[in-house]
This record gives sequence, C-alpha cells and structure tokens, in this order.
Amino acid sequence: MRIGAVVLAAGASTRFGSPKALAELDGRPILEHVLDAVREAGIDAIVVVLGHAADEIEDGIDWLDERVVRNPDPRELSSSLQIGLDAIAEVEPAVQAALLVLGDQPRTRPAVIRALIAAARTSELSIIAPTYADGGGANPILLRREAFDLADETSGDRGLGPVLEARPELVLEVPVPGSNPDIDTPADLEALQSGARA
Repeated sequence: MRIGAVVLAAGASTRFGSPKALAELDGRPILEHVLDAVREAGIDAIVVVLGHAADEIEDGIDWLDERVVRNPDPRELSSSLQIGLDAIAEVEPAVQAALLVLGDQPRTRPAVIRALIAAARTSELSIIAPTYADGGGANPILLRREAFDLADETSGDRGLGPVLEARPELVLEVPVPGSNPDIDTPADLEALQSGARA
C-alpha cells in the first residue's frame, strides 16, 4: 500500500496573529516539525496546502520534495481538504491512501502515523483514526483512496470530523498514548515550549 500525505496549512491564523506555520518551536518553524514527523514515518509523497500568507510561508520553510498547492479561497478547512486530496490523487505512482495532517500540530508523532498505517494493512475500513489516551482531536487520520470522495461532504472549518461522527461504521479507531495538541494562540505555543523545557 503506497500512502501519501496531505498537510493542511492554509488557515488565516487569526487567533495567533501571524502565520502559525512559521512560528518557531525549538528553534524551527512549526510546519517543519509536522513535515519531519510525516517523513520520519516513511511517507515521501507529501502535498502541502497553503492559503493565507502563502508567499511568506513558502519562503520561510526548508522544503525537500513536497508539492505545494494553494487554496485561492482558504476561509474553510473543507476546501483545503478537497484541494489537497485532488492533488495527492494525481501523484505517480498512485497512492492507495492519504494521511491527513494538520499543519499546526508540531507534536505529531511518527509512531502514531506508523500505528495508523499498520492498522490500515490489516483492516478493510475506509478511515483509520487515532484515539489519544490523554484526549483531544483525532488527528492525523488515514483515508483510503476509495473514500476520498467523503471530502465532498465536508463544509466549514471542522473538516472530516462531522463526517466521521455520522459514519462510524467506516472508522477504525486506533488507541495511542499521549495527545496531539493544536497551536491556536501564542499561549498554546508557549505552553508547548514550556512543557518541552520541563
């Protein structure tokens, strides 16, 4: 099974006040931490969706061979999801599944990604999602190619969340330790940095 990744980093960062993707954690931009985790998990076909401040982010990230696409109307997460899945579907050789990753979760762990991939190899279900022992949202998730069309059912800023809630029969939940917090505000970033120092 060849798996690609769609990293969603098109948001306006309105609560953060500046492009979150470029905010530094441990001396490097948040988005680079996310990309590191995806690469370390063994995924080499990566699409990154940018929108707000796209020029600034493109210039500020140390890219490898990721494909960057832009959402011309990035006000809603759902449109970025659709654009990202369309782009990863064009990758050659073709991918059989896509990992959907949020660009503002710099503590995304390669071990969690590998656990999702391992579960996908032994299950026929269309969506593989983590459940964190310490709570929080179910990200990243793995979506089989035959389920890419589910993105057409999304709207607003919650992405696939409502779709997963409405179609639990499609979802395999994989228990994993810890949590995977979002960075929404400078205080969130400081808390994460303080936790790392502690």
